[in-house]
Amino acid sequence: MSEIKTHLTDIDVDSYLNGIEPEKKRQDSIELKKIFDSVLNEKAVLWSNNMIGYGMYHYKSERSRQEGDWPLIAFSPRKQNIAIYLIPGVSKYQDLLDQLGKYKMSSGSCLYINKLEDVDIDVLKKIIAASVADMKKMYNVE
Repeated sequence: MSEIKTHLTDIDVDSYLNGIEPEKKRQDSIELKKIFDSVLNEKAVLWSNNMIGYGMYHYKSERSRQEGDWPLIAFSPRKQNIAIYLIPGVSKYQDLLDQLGKYKMSSGSCLYINKLEDVDIDVLKKIIAASVADMKKMYNVE
């Protein structure tokens, strides 16, 4: 069985965010952390692939013997955009996405935004809260 490459680190999230370039991506990422922090009780933790995760659940794959821990929700400042990982699946929140503003999405769990000004922050907060609530129910997480 292959080793899971994504795992928790002990790197300080704020230090990581303060090192992001360019400046606009850094400012948006710092602000996005504040948005997540305002909605969630979980503490932000940096995962090994530059993913800022909140909360954690343990999963076991139905198709393989792979299992591990993963954040309930996360975001990552990528080169092209900021990815927000809605683990239950982006399409589950289509009614809210219709009100969000400018974004792209994958067929799975990734919501991509170029800059925070493109989206309605109040709607984004609702999506974050709904996604984490759904994950807590699905995986019986407190």
